Amino acid sequence: MQDERTPLIATVRVERQEPRYRSFPHNTFRRFCTIALGSILLLALVGFALGFFLLPAGGDDDDHPARDCLSCSRPYHKAWPQSEGLTFDDIQQIILETPDENRARDWSNYYTSGPHLAGKNLSQALWTRDRWQASGIKADIIAYDVYINYPAGHRLALLEKKKHVLEVKHECSLTEDVLEDDPTTNLTDSIPTFHGYSASGNVTAPYVFVNFGTYQDFEHLRARNISLEGNIAIAKYGRNFRGLKVKRAQELGMVGIVMYSDPQEDGEMTEANGHKPYPDGPARNPSSVQRGSTQFLSSLPGDPTTPGYPSKPGVPRTDGNLSMPRIPSLPISYRDALPLLQALNGHGPNASSFNKYWQGGGLTHKNVSYNIGPTPNHIQLNLVNIQEYTTTPLWNVIGIINGTLADEVIVLGNHRDAWIAGGAGDPNSGSAALNEVIRSFGVALSKGWKPLRTIVFASWDGEEYGLVGSTEWVEEYLPWLSASTVAYLNVDVGARGTHFTAAASPLLNDLLHDITSSVPSPNQTTNGQTVRDTWDGRISTMGSGSDFTAFQDFAGIASLDIGFGNGPKDPVYHYHSNYDSFAWMDKYGDASWEYHTTIAKIWALLAAKLSETPILPLSAETYAKGLQYYLSTVKETARKSNITKNFDFKPLEGNLARLQTNANFFDTYTRSLSAELGEHVPWWKFWKKVRLWYQVKAANSKYKMLERQFLHPEGLDGDRSWFKHVVFAPGRWTGYAGATFPGLVESFEDGDLKNAHKWESIILGILDRAAELLKTDAGNETVSYR
Repeated sequence: MQDERTPLIATVRVERQEPRYRSFPHNTFRRFCTIALGSILLLALVGFALGFFLLPAGGDDDDHPARDCLSCSRPYHKAWPQSEGLTFDDIQQIILETPDENRARDWSNYYTSGPHLAGKNLSQALWTRDRWQASGIKADIIAYDVYINYPAGHRLALLEKKKHVLEVKHECSLTEDVLEDDPTTNLTDSIPTFHGYSASGNVTAPYVFVNFGTYQDFEHLRARNISLEGNIAIAKYGRNFRGLKVKRAQELGMVGIVMYSDPQEDGEMTEANGHKPYPDGPARNPSSVQRGSTQFLSSLPGDPTTPGYPSKPGVPRTDGNLSMPRIPSLPISYRDALPLLQALNGHGPNASSFNKYWQGGGLTHKNVSYNIGPTPNHIQLNLVNIQEYTTTPLWNVIGIINGTLADEVIVLGNHRDAWIAGGAGDPNSGSAALNEVIRSFGVALSKGWKPLRTIVFASWDGEEYGLVGSTEWVEEYLPWLSASTVAYLNVDVGARGTHFTAAASPLLNDLLHDITSSVPSPNQTTNGQTVRDTWDGRISTMGSGSDFTAFQDFAGIASLDIGFGNGPKDPVYHYHSNYDSFAWMDKYGDASWEYHTTIAKIWALLAAKLSETPILPLSAETYAKGLQYYLSTVKETARKSNITKNFDFKPLEGNLARLQTNANFFDTYTRSLSAELGEHVPWWKFWKKVRLWYQVKAANSKYKMLERQFLHPEGLDGDRSWFKHVVFAPGRWTGYAGATFPGLVESFEDGDLKNAHKWESIILGILDRAAELLKTDAGNETVSYR
């Protein structure tokens, strides 16, 4: 019984009981099943928890608001595959409605109100940055110290020897007329006529008419034994970049060169056809002078003293001779050229005795017979060119809208500097359009939009001298650009006429056709026409001459360049002249300012489509087709070469065919991914979206990196090693116009079979690398197209 010492102890009777479960031989199996089922249940719970973290909220999951608090832990935003805040339809509507003609006119009026040479436009850079920030775009200024020149003096005089003394027969004015109807022409601080990167010099010599001064023109002169060495060249502008006219003249021993704009290039809008000159009519003003750079653009763009690296303070510098002339040059008007050309009448063969490329001079009604010369020794030119070279800052304005995908970037650019106080067409029609693009995206941002991909905006300085600002920026930020940039979208001259023009990497061709089909045309012949309806659809190859060059040809970033140019029936555009003015634009170039807003809409929609489409709207198939067409043009060149019979194109054709097959399959695969993105996926099947996310990222990475596959680290031959792309480069002797497969083409042109085989081997390896890149996984099945 209980007592004080053992209060809790009681007697308990214990009996043997039968067990609840008898022992069975499958007990081990039952334990295994219990553990397995428990593990599955645990994994399911973990999976559902991960779904909370990994799947975007919203969409199919609007009934689960509690999951929103976990959005900060997801690897992609809750609205994926769309961007945040606005649908693409919303953004497109904003882009089509926001650009305003009066605003574009105001932007142009500001930019063209005074001189803004490279390195002398800091106030415009600051103003541009402030306008962008006012629209909600983060912006800053990035400076470079670059080597450029400014004019200090010039003279061009026609001399005639009388009694052993050279007397002045005609003194060229080297100025443009002041026009009462054009205030820009009467500024006290207007910029003299000169050439960028021209050599200083004072030479007196006989002279020779060299037509357009192309490589072929000089070859025709040599074939006719025309004396070139020691003489001065008179050349027409056009058909090739002006710096290459200087380069070839220099190589052939000429001591100077003078260039003028012949009305031959003005289509139907000439005085000879009865049209009055500007400002009274659409024809060229006789005193108009085309300034411009004479840098050897097909050898090296950018600062000539820092080839391949950015021009920052204290960096080592070369002498710049790789891309800078050593003989002086001057630009003149056709009015100043008339007495020089007339003095050639009767001297040397006539241009009519040469081939068709020498015909068609537009000054025959002015008593110019287009004789070649050279002038006799008693008739000479005195050419004086004094330039001040200096190292000076220039300023790029860079703006950014950070997207959700920081490693996928679209860059838009236009340059701000001009040779003259105006520049209403070149470049400030593009500058005005860019400000309207900025304003459109600013409206979208104010409505809560965050782009899927990052968008960068650039207002370049120093483009006119040789693409300086953009080249230095690309050289500085090359690692980041190579890793992230999807495309570069360039507008230089946004509006100077009625004809839409485009050049692009074929990767962007389909996108360009698609977007121009969405924008109404300003010159509708029937109601409802789009830009695509009024455009012939021709897309040129990428060469050089604008700020896309460093992106496409050096960094391997797919690029395009668009704008409205002038056709044969449009008013004459006074390129790089004082008459590229606000007054000219307001009366002749784009009196309604609709072409300014139209190019802004196309530009912004291109960027928005690239930014907002989950799978990049690019076409590997179109790229491969483009390469096949380019190879066919190489064959045309090869047929003219004496080494063709020893060169077999079949290996190149085979690798291109393989690339085409892989590209077709890859585009089909990405279309299937796009279809999957549109399917309903319940939130508990989160793993499908996770898998799709990584598949889309991988596919976009391949589109992004495809252009990079065509880079050759050693670059092109000779003095062109800066150009790394094996498909696109400026023509060796054209500058602006693009050459395709340049290493191979130049080997055929030079009759160098060994070099042709070298480039064949390089291109075969690159085509194979591109084809390998486009191999893809479809589910668990690896698709290979060998």
